[in-house]
Amino acid sequence: MRRRDLLSTSLAAGVATAIARRAGAQPAPAAPPSLPPAPVAPPSAAPPLAAPSALIVPDGRVLTGRKVGGARVFHLIAEPIRHEIAPGLVIDTWGYNGGTPGPVIEATEGERVRIYVTNKLPEPTTVHWHGVVVPNGMDGVAGLTQPSIPPGATWRYEFTLPHAGTFMYHPHVDEMTQIALGMVGMIVVHPKRRPPAARPVRDFVLMAHEWKIVPGARRPDPLAMSDFNQLAWNGKAYPATSPLAVATGDLVRIRIGNLGPMDGHPIHLHGHRFAVVETDGGPVPPSARWPETTVWVPVGAVRVIEFVADQPGDWPLHCHMTHHVMNQMGHDVPNWIGADVGGVDARIRKLAPGYMTMGTTGMADMMQMDLPDNAISMRGGKGPFGAIDMGGMFTMVKVRDGHTGAADPGWYAHPEGTVPRAASAAELAGDGIDG
Repeated sequence: MRRRDLLSTSLAAGVATAIARRAGAQPAPAAPPSLPPAPVAPPSAAPPLAAPSALIVPDGRVLTGRKVGGARVFHLIAEPIRHEIAPGLVIDTWGYNGGTPGPVIEATEGERVRIYVTNKLPEPTTVHWHGVVVPNGMDGVAGLTQPSIPPGATWRYEFTLPHAGTFMYHPHVDEMTQIALGMVGMIVVHPKRRPPAARPVRDFVLMAHEWKIVPGARRPDPLAMSDFNQLAWNGKAYPATSPLAVATGDLVRIRIGNLGPMDGHPIHLHGHRFAVVETDGGPVPPSARWPETTVWVPVGAVRVIEFVADQPGDWPLHCHMTHHVMNQMGHDVPNWIGADVGGVDARIRKLAPGYMTMGTTGMADMMQMDLPDNAISMRGGKGPFGAIDMGGMFTMVKVRDGHTGAADPGWYAHPEGTVPRAASAAELAGDGIDG
């Protein structure tokens, strides 16, 4: 059984729809956590950028560069890649340095950077430093501020980073194809002067992306405008996304970037309130912040959120557009919910043996169907209480007392009496509930 155009264009589905039309079938309280404290005035200068990086990039990489004379030197390689979004779904696409998104470029405010870009694509490219204030000739817009970098060439960009913040990079040549296929990345520029942390800080970087990948195909469709069916954090879809593991009491910073082709994302965190402390335009003054549990991240924008992890547990962090937390969602599947399809299967099996109408009581029965090669289930993966129905742009913030490092601590062990259960007859009667 297949979905999307594979299901909707099949002979069996077409016959079923015609029969259904003739038959008139119709589709039928925890204690509030605190916000992070307002930052204090900057003290003395921070030490130079350390290695290894303090940034945590789940399923990704950090490019710290190396000092050569008075500049920090980086090398980006734009190239065709083979990328695994999740086990069972591998795509042939484009990226940087062997992956998508490209590595996070990390530097310090005021540093001189020299970035070499090697073009191994079959067409020209450039790199635009999205949100970074650079001299006009270094802005990376083909035809306007520079010639394109031809295939096979290595070009050099050089500029000083005037502002701290969280930024992005991407091509400005054939953007529809190159960005859509995965040529995106993030930049973190640390301030020269860093306020002393009142508590341990866990600094994460997440980049959102979306593709249209027809089940069974290996190459994403860069011409898609609205029908994206595979969403990802740092190039991975749940259950392949790595959790964000932190200790109870940590100050958690999550830098969220979005260079997807078309869609903004309402990113929702369970169990905590946070504040938006920064965008790619700069820091948000403490007086302009307010508590949130969901932040809108538009295309071409960065949002940096902070919160104190004071609620132990496994807390979902996900896009709240429901189709964005599914894997290879089949938008073109006929809607059978609530329809009486009695007798339809037997009639269609005369033409298509083995046919079975799916989705009449909801989509859960479609989550684990037989799939074509290079396709994954819409459903995410196994959880401690059964299947987790969310996939795609879904991960978890795992808060544990005394946790150190970035390793996955496993599933949360709930204290006795803190998980819902079936109500007893005595409880229902005592509270006057007709169950």
